[in-house]
Amino acid sequence: MNLLIDECLHTSLVAVAVARGHQASHVNWLGLSGEADWNLMPRIIGDDFTFVTNNAADFRRLYAQQPLHAGLVIIVPQVPPAEQRELLEIVLDEFREGGDPVNEAIEIRIEDGEAVIERYSLPDPDEA
Repeated sequence: MNLLIDECLHTSLVAVAVARGHQASHVNWLGLSGEADWNLMPRIIGDDFTFVTNNAADFRRLYAQQPLHAGLVIIVPQVPPAEQRELLEIVLDEFREGGDPVNEAIEIRIEDGEAVIERYSLPDPDEA
């Protein structure tokens, strides 16, 4: 899997993904920092990235318009880098167990001190 980490998340998430056998890069390293969300989409789709972000509202909407994509990962809480890395590790376990997130979104959040994953189709096939 080829992950692209959004600028709202720490660059150290790249090392987490690479250590687990994935390809990964960070928006900042591709010279895309400061780009509007909709301007990132052609690169995300064109390079077949699974995009990892904290920006749920904008990217849910943008991904809902894509007929085919490599997946969206949303780390919901604003947490320090060490916790971001832990949450990404959990998501990578989910990939191993549940398969690649083609045309899916995976949201991870913390509820009552526990990580909770929600996985769903995006775009929603019932709305097509």
